[in-house]
Amino acid sequence: MTDHTTARNPAEQRIDTSVPHSARIWNYWLGGKDNYAVDEEAGNAYSAVFPGIVTVARGSRAFLGRTITHLVTEADIRQFLDIGTGLPTVDNTHEVAQRLAPESRIVYVDHDPLVLTHARALLTSTAEGATNYVDAELADPDRILSAAAETLDLTRPTALILSNILGHVADYDQARSIVAHLMDALPSGSYLAINDGSRGIDADYERAQDAYNESGAIPYFLRPVDRIAAFFGGLELLDPGVVSVPLWRPDGLSPAPQEIGEHGGLARKP
Repeated sequence: MTDHTTARNPAEQRIDTSVPHSARIWNYWLGGKDNYAVDEEAGNAYSAVFPGIVTVARGSRAFLGRTITHLVTEADIRQFLDIGTGLPTVDNTHEVAQRLAPESRIVYVDHDPLVLTHARALLTSTAEGATNYVDAELADPDRILSAAAETLDLTRPTALILSNILGHVADYDQARSIVAHLMDALPSGSYLAINDGSRGIDADYERAQDAYNESGAIPYFLRPVDRIAAFFGGLELLDPGVVSVPLWRPDGLSPAPQEIGEHGGLARKP
């Protein structure tokens, strides 16, 4: 685990190492090193109640890779707006996209100071394409769109990626409004990829998440599957629709996929 206690720049000085943070805990579950003892402790406490959380985290990352692969190879998408980036690990959006199409352009958005510190250092680009990082909150879609337009041509089809971020918006109507606002700004032929933690699949997962939300950490709210599906209203869902992420077009290289409490889908704007 990396020790960041000797902060040297303004972003690092805003990092609170006394309270666990979801992005750092997620990084810990994915096997990353950009976390603190408090995050490791919180991650271990969570997994003691629900050991399957590591499967959820890695299933989410694998879903991201498969959707980006489809967008590049099947939908001919070359622009990606990834909001709620999290800490860089392996197979980040730009790595998957630019490996397949080096000219791809990616904008990452997050508002966590540790994410900011690492994103600027690690999210590099191919010479043919571009990556950029926007320090903004999901609740400010106009700022996101304005800043993203400095790197992306938002008159061209763009993929909006919201991976495990909408659960941080407690008010469901607000979350739907944000998604609609962002998609309204993108042209026909754009895509929306969403995956989030879901209720109704695993009671241990729900108990662990409810306890985490009461710990003082930034809360994340699991939602029923039909509410996750409703984020895609007005769009053309690709088969197989909104499903548990291991069941979304499995690559056949892994063991037989099993349903987990993480649901997602990919849809096209007509």
